[in-house]
Parts: sequence; C-alpha cells; structure tokens
Amino acid sequence: MREHPPPARFGRVVTAMVTPFEEAGALDLDGAVRLARHLVAEGSDGLLLTGSTGEASALTDEERVELWRAVGGAVPVPVLAGATSNDTAHSVELVRRAEQAGVAGILAVTPYYSRPSQSGIEAHFRAVAAATTLPVVLYDIPVRTGRRIARETLLRLAAEVPNVVGLKDAAGDPAGTARLLAEAPATFECYSGDDALTLPLLSIGASGLIGVATHWCGRECGEMIGRYLSGDVAGAREVNAALIESFGFETGDEAPNPQPTKAMLRVLGLPAGQCRLPLGPGPSWLEERAEAVLGRLEAWRRDRAAAGAAAR
Repeated sequence: MREHPPPARFGRVVTAMVTPFEEAGALDLDGAVRLARHLVAEGSDGLLLTGSTGEASALTDEERVELWRAVGGAVPVPVLAGATSNDTAHSVELVRRAEQAGVAGILAVTPYYSRPSQSGIEAHFRAVAAATTLPVVLYDIPVRTGRRIARETLLRLAAEVPNVVGLKDAAGDPAGTARLLAEAPATFECYSGDDALTLPLLSIGASGLIGVATHWCGRECGEMIGRYLSGDVAGAREVNAALIESFGFETGDEAPNPQPTKAMLRVLGLPAGQCRLPLGPGPSWLEERAEAVLGRLEAWRRDRAAAGAAAR
C-alpha cells in the first residue's frame, strides 16, 4: 500500500488544452501560444496538447507537430503530446515526431473503434513505448474507445516497460483504480482524467489531475489537490464543492467536450474559436450557460476572499 502518491512528474494540475481555431477554421497557432501562457499563469503545472479536448482526431499530423513545437517552445512547464491513434503504425510515427518536436512525454490512448482484445491493446502500447525514450502515460477512457484497459494489462506494462510511467484514469471506477495502485510499482503515477472524480482518486493514491475545467479554475483545482495532500481534507472538500458546477458544465449530450470549454474561453476573451466538424459549433445557449457558471464561481471567490479578510 502506498502511503503517499509519487511526485507528479508533469505537475499536479495538467490542463488538457483545447486547440484554438480561427473564424474560418484554420489552426490558430498564435492563439494556442497565448492560451497556453494564460493557463500556466493561472495555475497549470503542465499542459496536454492534441488530446480529445484538443480535437486531435480533427487535426492533421502536420498541425499536431506545429502545435507541439509552438506551445512547447513558449511555456516553461512540461508539455505532454496526445500522439496516438487507433492505428499502431501511425501512432509509432506520431510518437517519433512528437519526441523530435521536443515534448516532455506522450499520452497514449487505447486504440478506439477497432475494439482490440487485451493482447492487442498491450502489443499496441508496447510498440508505442518502444518508439520513444520519453515517458508514456496510458489513457484509459472506455466511454470514448469502447475498451477498458484491464488491470492485469496495466500491471504488466507498468512492471515490464520502463518508460510506461503512469495512467490517465477516466474509467469511472475508483474502487478498481484503488486495487490497481495497491499492486502497481510505487513509482507508477495515476492522474485523474475526470475532474469530478479527482478528490476520490486522490484518496486512493492519485498524483494529480489532467483536467478540462482547469481552463478557468486551475488555481482552485491546484488548491484542492494541495489541501488534500497536506491533510486538510475538509478544506479540499470545500473547494471541490465549489467546483462541482464547473465539472458538470464540461460536457453533455447536447454540448460534448470541448464545446463548453470553448464557449467559456470565448466568454473570457481568450483564443478558442468553434470546434471543427464533426463536433462543429455549440448550441446557441452555451455561452449564456458559461456566463452563469462563471458568475457563480466568481461570486464564491469574492465571498471567500471577503470572509478571509474579515477573519484577519
């Protein structure tokens, strides 16, 4: 049993950054750099580019490489690259290009659509890891991929592949993750891949968060994690309660991720644009909802600051 989570090599708060597009749909590299710098200034210890929130499936390989180079060269924090697809040979090539672009690590998602067996999933991840000297974080998100990575598969990879260093966990099964971390090497890192489950996952040994709401509440997410890890469980629960609405805003059937986050960024005056098809523009009410969520969060911030000032 691990008494304390291992240090988070990519940071406790890693934002899975959206990919900004211009009005006509072209990649907005300048906007991506501006957004990345803003996120770092507002509490992100690391960034994940070209993940599902970054609309990786709607980007060309060249656009991915451009993003990795531009953003990685513009911020002083680790940059993870979402550099895999459901095609192993393509993934190997992308991973090699990501390393050449200077990223700090690779996020490797379970092959989607083809729904391979566990032996196929394991062989895929072994091929990806063998293609790079960079640390690799596996991404388990069965709601998107149609396959969960079995605990036994994860344990073998963690024990036998030196550069498989962690898991982004969006499987929605904290009890299963607790068992995994109890049996995994002590250095194996788990990052919450579901903002709403971050606090439960911290309680069973997670090291940090690869989040989405961190686009607008990164400091609070970092405070929640810091309070929990320092033993202030009540304080962590208080912050978490204030963020529940933000976590719930991130995605839904009518406005899938990252449509809500892009709406929130537009409200904040930050680079975002609309999503490329097949997601496309969000529903007409989305920015109004973003304003309401942000307004209540800001009211909580003001009330909290006032209470703190009065206590002094």
